[in-house]
Amino acid sequence: MNPGLDADRVLLAHMRDCLDRIREYTRGERSRFDASRLVQDAVIRNLQTLTESSQRLSSAIKGTEPQIPWRELAGFRNVIVHGYLGVDLGAVWLVVEQDLPALADAVSRMTTRLGPQG
Repeated sequence: MNPGLDADRVLLAHMRDCLDRIREYTRGERSRFDASRLVQDAVIRNLQTLTESSQRLSSAIKGTEPQIPWRELAGFRNVIVHGYLGVDLGAVWLVVEQDLPALADAVSRMTTRLGPQG
């Protein structure tokens, strides 16, 4: 058993769960996001967890997906965690709409690369 690989598997599972929840809450519709503070809060919370998990992934696994802007993800995490009342909901939606699909695909590929837990 490799603790680094096992940790990456757990983190990727957390990321996949957050991505699935965001998709469930919004159903890909801006109107659902805009209409409910509950949905906005849930999406922001899951983005926070998602980005926190992404920061903890090993450099080796992140290196397999160089097209993902890992540093920008970490920066976005700081904005949503420390932005408090200043969180720009339009910017949050842009991340959901434009960035999360590619990240979801990358998470799937990384999970496949790691294979089953052994």
